[in-house]
Amino acid sequence: MSQKPFSFVRKEMLDERSAPISSQGPLYWMHQNLLSSIPNALLTLFGIFVIYQILSAIIPFALLNAVWEGSDREACIANGAAHGACWAYVKAYFPQFVYGRYPDDQIWRVNIVFIVGALGLIPALIPSIPFKRANVLFMLLVFPVMTFILLTGGNLSFEDHILGFIIGFAIILGLGALITYATQGKMKPVLLTLSAIGVGIAIIYAVMSIDFGLEPVETANWGGFLVTLVIAITGIVASLPLGIVLALGRRSQMPVVRLVSIIFIEFWRGVPLITVLFMSSVVLPLFLPEGVNFDKLLRALIGVALFSAAYMAEVVRGGLQAIPKGQYEGADALGLTFWQSTGLIIMPQALKLVIPGIVNTFIGLFKDTTLVLIIGLFDLLGQVQSSFTDPTWSTPVTSHTGYLFAAMTFWIFCFGMSRYSIFMENRLHTGHKR
Repeated sequence: MSQKPFSFVRKEMLDERSAPISSQGPLYWMHQNLLSSIPNALLTLFGIFVIYQILSAIIPFALLNAVWEGSDREACIANGAAHGACWAYVKAYFPQFVYGRYPDDQIWRVNIVFIVGALGLIPALIPSIPFKRANVLFMLLVFPVMTFILLTGGNLSFEDHILGFIIGFAIILGLGALITYATQGKMKPVLLTLSAIGVGIAIIYAVMSIDFGLEPVETANWGGFLVTLVIAITGIVASLPLGIVLALGRRSQMPVVRLVSIIFIEFWRGVPLITVLFMSSVVLPLFLPEGVNFDKLLRALIGVALFSAAYMAEVVRGGLQAIPKGQYEGADALGLTFWQSTGLIIMPQALKLVIPGIVNTFIGLFKDTTLVLIIGLFDLLGQVQSSFTDPTWSTPVTSHTGYLFAAMTFWIFCFGMSRYSIFMENRLHTGHKR
């Protein structure tokens, strides 16, 4: 008996079924990430124990037993002893933690800088937003000049700074010419570019020399979080381009440029930042001509920027070395010049690969701003420490509360930079991740 072929064609799709319980939900996540094996389970239990020990000490001190209101130390002492954080002390000293000894009637100038900086930085960090180029140019060109005028009062004396201006411009021209000659064998393009930069610097300097009628405020009166941000942002903004130039110089085919870059990088990487700050504050004035002096904060900014640039150069050089040789050959096959291939093909890929290293250098620089206390600049941590001598708020928990406040502030900013770097790394990776 022959069998007839049998077929079935489904005319309606079945409803989607949920995934098995064993492959979804919180229990599945815990099994895969926390309890996948006996060693992982033991490490998970140990981690939970450590977290419990830390939180069981911090939460009662910082929240449950804390004192939030008060006018002096008596508010933070109950029954002759202090049991929790004295946040009333932080509230009383908060203006000094932020502004230092900046005149009270001029604090509005600092507030304008903070507000404009935040309003300009937030759009610059958002990838998909209109007028991105204009916003970046504003933050790089207009905002620094505005900040300088508002914080110091502007009205620079041209005679007092003409020597440093001429020397600095000459150094920029010389370095740019050497690098261009080492890479292209030509001087003209870089001289034209740097001449334009020199004209821009002259215009900016002229604007800074205008008297806007603002009361001058010496940098010696700056302090607190204001100094922390000024040093950190200046170092971050200056170290990246300097690091890129040094990285390119170290890979140059011209022995003189390569040797100068190597000496610069290895020298600054081999000297502690404390030594750099001490030398810039104490020793450098001894080598200057009589009557010539630089502001202490300016000397610290230069030292921090050069120190951070040396570390940034090695991070960028690692990214350049990670670029396959075929990328360079492809750029040469297209007939691109050195600067065209570097700016359009090589450097974007290199910077994308080393985003974690760049942000790690930025975070380290942000935390290292606390070292300026050694040269008499009171940043956030220095301002917190100086408040401990006030007998009005002298309690057993004053120092603990102050250090906890400083730690929380630094953690918020460092954690924010870390998370943003992860976001950008995930957004820009194009197949180099597994």
